[in-house]
Amino acid sequence: MDRDSPVRITVSSSGGLRNVALTSPVRRASISNSPLSGGETRRLSGGSCGGGRYNGDEYVAYTVHIPPTPEHRLVSNSQDSPEYQKIHGNPNENRIKDTVFTGGFNSETRAHARRMKSVEEIAVGKSKLLCQVDGCDEKLLDKSSKSQCECGFRICDDCYIDYCSNGAGVCPGCKEPFQESYEEDDDDGVYMQPMMSEEKDTVNPLRKNRGGIRLENNFSLVRSFKAPNQDFDHTRWLFETNGTYGFGNAVWPREGCHRGGEKCEYENPPVFNDRRNRPLTRKVGISAAILSPYRLLIVIRLAALGLFLTWRILHPNHDAVWLWLMSVICEVWFAFSWLLDQLPKLCPVTRSTDLTVLKERFEPTQNNPKGLSDLPGIDIFVSTADAEKEPPLVTANTILSILAVDYPVDKIACYLSDDGGSLVTFEALAEAASFATTWVPFCRKHEIEPRNPEAYFSQKGDPLKNKRRVDFVRERRKVKREYDEFKVRINALPETIRRRSDACNAREELVFKKKQMEIGGKPYEPIKVPKATWMSDGNTWHGTWFSGEEDHSRGNHAGIIQLMLAPPGPECTYKTEEDPEDLIDTRNVDTRLPMLAYVSREKRPGFDHNKKAGAMNALVRASAIMSNGSFILNLDCDHYVYNSLALREGMCFMLDRGGDKICYVQFPQRFEGIDPSDRYANHNTVFFDVSMRALDGLQGPMYVGTGCIFRRIALYGFSPPRATEHRGWFGGRKIKFSLKRMKKQKTEDDTEMILPIVDDQDNNEDRDELKQALIPERFGDSTYLIDSIAVAEFGGRLIHELRGKNSHGRPSGSLAVQREPIDRAAIEEAIKVVTCFYEDKTEWGKRVGWIYGSITEDVVTGYRMHNRGWRSVYCVTKRDAFRGTAPINLTDRLIQVLRWATGSVEIFFSRNNALFASPRMKFLQRIAYFNVGMYPFTSIFLLAYCVLPALSLFSGKFIVQSLNITFLILLLAITVTLSMLALLEIRWSKITLHDWWRNEQFWLIGGTSAHPVAVIQGLLKVIAGIDISFTLTSKPAAAEDGEDEFAELYEFRFTMLMIPPVTIILMNVAAIAVGVLRTVYSPFPEWSKLLGGVFFSFWVLSHLYPFAKGLMGRRGKISTIVYLWSMLICIVVSLIFLYAHPPDGSRRQSFMMRFQFP
Repeated sequence: MDRDSPVRITVSSSGGLRNVALTSPVRRASISNSPLSGGETRRLSGGSCGGGRYNGDEYVAYTVHIPPTPEHRLVSNSQDSPEYQKIHGNPNENRIKDTVFTGGFNSETRAHARRMKSVEEIAVGKSKLLCQVDGCDEKLLDKSSKSQCECGFRICDDCYIDYCSNGAGVCPGCKEPFQESYEEDDDDGVYMQPMMSEEKDTVNPLRKNRGGIRLENNFSLVRSFKAPNQDFDHTRWLFETNGTYGFGNAVWPREGCHRGGEKCEYENPPVFNDRRNRPLTRKVGISAAILSPYRLLIVIRLAALGLFLTWRILHPNHDAVWLWLMSVICEVWFAFSWLLDQLPKLCPVTRSTDLTVLKERFEPTQNNPKGLSDLPGIDIFVSTADAEKEPPLVTANTILSILAVDYPVDKIACYLSDDGGSLVTFEALAEAASFATTWVPFCRKHEIEPRNPEAYFSQKGDPLKNKRRVDFVRERRKVKREYDEFKVRINALPETIRRRSDACNAREELVFKKKQMEIGGKPYEPIKVPKATWMSDGNTWHGTWFSGEEDHSRGNHAGIIQLMLAPPGPECTYKTEEDPEDLIDTRNVDTRLPMLAYVSREKRPGFDHNKKAGAMNALVRASAIMSNGSFILNLDCDHYVYNSLALREGMCFMLDRGGDKICYVQFPQRFEGIDPSDRYANHNTVFFDVSMRALDGLQGPMYVGTGCIFRRIALYGFSPPRATEHRGWFGGRKIKFSLKRMKKQKTEDDTEMILPIVDDQDNNEDRDELKQALIPERFGDSTYLIDSIAVAEFGGRLIHELRGKNSHGRPSGSLAVQREPIDRAAIEEAIKVVTCFYEDKTEWGKRVGWIYGSITEDVVTGYRMHNRGWRSVYCVTKRDAFRGTAPINLTDRLIQVLRWATGSVEIFFSRNNALFASPRMKFLQRIAYFNVGMYPFTSIFLLAYCVLPALSLFSGKFIVQSLNITFLILLLAITVTLSMLALLEIRWSKITLHDWWRNEQFWLIGGTSAHPVAVIQGLLKVIAGIDISFTLTSKPAAAEDGEDEFAELYEFRFTMLMIPPVTIILMNVAAIAVGVLRTVYSPFPEWSKLLGGVFFSFWVLSHLYPFAKGLMGRRGKISTIVYLWSMLICIVVSLIFLYAHPPDGSRRQSFMMRFQFP
């Protein structure tokens, strides 16, 4: 690096004090003399963690715990070369990739790190041809005209416009105003419009005269907007500037034209179609030819329902009042439930992104020779909890797909949360990091999609499609062979670790017996040696042991952090020569890998760890200290990146105009491994493609637990920069206001968290308010974590040209800087924030992070953000963004639905009920959230309604006195309008009729099995305080060659949830037989009542058909005894009912003579 850099880095070797000063706008949380920390030199807070005390000299005595892998090597001599250090940094300084950090409650923070050497001050000088603004590397095209200030400070056009449009117009060099400054035009109503502030505020260039440009002639389109009352002589302007008519002065004469025999010189005209001024996203409404009839049909069906219910109430069945009353109550509830489900679907929208504009705006190719990116950082969270139910190979493939994603490598950090503390997961991650050195360059070189090795090599299409390189086939064969060996090693890890542990434990027993004999003990005395789980380096594992010993069980182990892959440098790394040891030729291919870390939070008895929500919050805190990405993507371990451009598409919404009000971007869930018929509606396309897309037209979709990009400060519980309150009936009166201007005013919500912005100028008032807002009672006592919040907020800002009214932006290029390397103190602080007691007396889980108290923490977390005024966006990409697995077994599917429904009941009986939502939530959005908590209660009425046809056939009565023509017409109108609504939903959502029918079938299956049990469990928790626990859903592993991919579909595992649907099926089958026999043997048969009862029974049975098919197992293997018993039960029940209610007339005697019972 050069000597004139504004960057100053100083690291002490003792570990007691650490001072780092960076002039970059993006600062690490550990900056001690930044304005965010008050300029005070503070001592490391990581010096005391979990009750253990240590100093800088204690680290040398500890042991390195690294699982050796086939690709793991020690630091080679080549890493000591200046060329390697220039790109990667010195591996002996500020790098702790090969160190395991552990610590927690009543235990020391243990580590083994190389002693830090003091770093000399490094200075890099900027060329005189570059802009002098920090973070900007734009080239000065004309050196003689770029000193916009008398002080001579060199500034490019873009930065000059940014400083002028801020409202101050102050030179960043001398802090004095420019000769000309412009006021900001605040317009809050154009958040999503393509007109940028740069386009509005730029003064068009004029003709150069020998005496310079005359100020009084500098009329422009901007001045006509800013001062509309001034007299503007357009004729004079045309004459003096030689302009022509058009849009302002956009039409310019050609350079070198002649007027009156005199040659005139003109500057280059501005580029009005600059792609930087184009929007990143577009909102496309549904065609009016579909949406207008859709809304009209909703109104018509609502009117038909009203008339139908009115007729039903006014015409009771006096022969069976109990049957009539039950049916009317159920029908009223169904109408109310349908209305709650249908109203939020009135405004569906579709969105699209422009990745070309994103690349040109944040990764320009001109004047950017180093290829630095101005995109913000993203921290990716992957969660797993059980290595037995979640196969390590599935998790490893997910990690590999993340490491190969198409996003700036230095802006990505991947964290794996192992809530089980399993050594199998730890070593599987180490194997994945080793294999990534081959897999990631291979994907980049040949543009592989998808970038999950298992999914890619399992594709049945032509692998040569769209591949141009001649070495693709050879390299693909090598990588495939290497991946097969990788799979063998991963699948063998559990058995390998067990054998290794048994051998090491046997050795320890021999050593202990030898010591016992040396001290005079008897050889036959029993000895007790802990059955430890051993790592491959000969040390015991710090997490969970197979034997479950004390301090090493699933719910009782220390916190663990291991940095598998260190953060890369900002510049691309290319190999100039082919390495014979490499499987593929990586010349002209960037070989850098993103940061990868293993995190297992501490668990101790007596602490509530809050399941997945607690694990996610631990990752939020640890990542804030280690990488502090402004955005967070969370994925389940079985959801991998199917579209390598998914992150870029999501960031288009976050970085576009109005994006600072978006709290998260939710992607639809897509699944693999589902049977072709989708028997149990695992794809759930009606919810993801109809309901979620409709919510996108309101305040945004719900958070569904995975595949979601969050804004970090929104997770911290802060309010958006601007909000809208919906007052009056149905929220018709809107009140817009800025929350960043509310400094000393008391808000309606006393817990309102507004983040003040600290500008470059000293502002003690803002700084004091910032400290007051970030008190430890909310975030804990980690100063690293608190300091990182403002840095994350700065990285998530929009650039100046796109910011909204009363919002702060950031200069273009301010994020194109190198990330500070992770040091030992940072990981020690990260260990501290993942301890089990850190959240005590804080707002983590209450307002900050993922919200606790519900099984469905995802819905509650999204609801809290919407309730504070944030909005979300639904991003449906052409190629699926992420893909995962879903349980195809009937039992697993019912248990999954039971968990979701129980969480909804918990939401209904909590303060997260949408009835208590704030005015910042839209009316229809509130209805959607209210329906989330209400839908499980429909099961009570659904159970009764499914039994009504059987009771009707058994009793010979019907829900109406007679099949009146009015009843039939209204029933037909309701059915036809429902079918037409379904067809229109299929049309605008582009789902299939098969998907819609499967959703209807499983709605009844879940409503008669899992939902009633969820209501009972929710009531028990509210009334009796009985806690509810669920087992983790098993993730299916990839099928081997020759195995049935859908073998789990035919497995039958009985559960109590199956009893209600089986009872309904048997009752309706028996009732049909009884009704037919009664009508046939009756002297006065009532065929209309039989027809009505049989029709509704078939309606119930047709919906339960997939359930019955799941009970019978694989086709061709259905036992004959099932049919025999079913027929016998139906015949016996029919004869019993005929004996109790024999038919009247002449046939009574002959019938009774035929059927005699003892």
